[in-house]
Amino acid sequence: MVNRIPVFTDDPGWHGKRLKDAFAARGREAVFVSLKDCHLDLTHGRPGIHIPGFDRLPGGVFVRGVPGGTLQQVILRLNVLHALKALGVAVYNDGRAVERTVDKGMTSFLLHQNSVPTPPTWVCESRETAHNLILRETMAGRTLVIKPLFGSQGQGVRKLEAGSPFPVPMEEHVDGVYYLQNYVDSGEGAWHDHRVFIVNGRAVGAMVRHGSHWINNVAQGGRCEPLAVEGEVADLALAAARAVNIDYCGVDVIRDRQGKLYVLEVNSIPAWKGLQSVVELDIAQTLADDFLAKLAGGYSGLAAVS
Repeated sequence: MVNRIPVFTDDPGWHGKRLKDAFAARGREAVFVSLKDCHLDLTHGRPGIHIPGFDRLPGGVFVRGVPGGTLQQVILRLNVLHALKALGVAVYNDGRAVERTVDKGMTSFLLHQNSVPTPPTWVCESRETAHNLILRETMAGRTLVIKPLFGSQGQGVRKLEAGSPFPVPMEEHVDGVYYLQNYVDSGEGAWHDHRVFIVNGRAVGAMVRHGSHWINNVAQGGRCEPLAVEGEVADLALAAARAVNIDYCGVDVIRDRQGKLYVLEVNSIPAWKGLQSVVELDIAQTLADDFLAKLAGGYSGLAAVS
């Protein structure tokens, strides 16, 4: 039995405490470790990856955060996840899933390739290409949204309308890459979207997020209310999770004024504090149980409602 579980995170916080309690309820100890402190050790007799506090490789690791950094630093941290999986360690979510979802451009590509409805999207480096796209779309009466390719919680997200200042290529939230997407209007003054939490191919919790402006993230002040985990919103979220091939995730779904649903994002390291406030299911326990089931190769049920 695996008694100590590395949980990769630099900021355990509320989510870390919930996971620690969930693992403790199953007789396991969650040990918080930063990927920045892990390294490859390819000397003779070594397992290949060093995880601080672990003399041998664990049976599995729980990924709760991949810290940002330079391109080389991020690649090394992802390589640690890739190498652990290659060495037979269960990585939850694994490096490939993180790569597919932390990069909004690749997420949008995979959704498009798998016929999952998502707004028209363009990703480019060229200032000229981006400028022409923005002019073409806004002159046609459409509003665009520009987002950081890497980012979460609505930070750096802006609307671009006719006459909006053109984003500077190297400003903080653009950083030389333009991720542009048609704006989906969920209702002026009644802004809302949906977050569906997926674990092991099942929708285990869902909510509607109502915003005081067009960005509805809880971190931006969004108000949560529960949503049934059956129906077209959940079905679309499940299709998105399948498209990116992931153990667990949070899927953001929005409905336009005409009633059509679109997937905006798939988050491989989702927060669930807002969702937990409106659902009875213990989400951390569900995650811990699914992770342990993968280690054991058996149980696939959900945690009991608390």
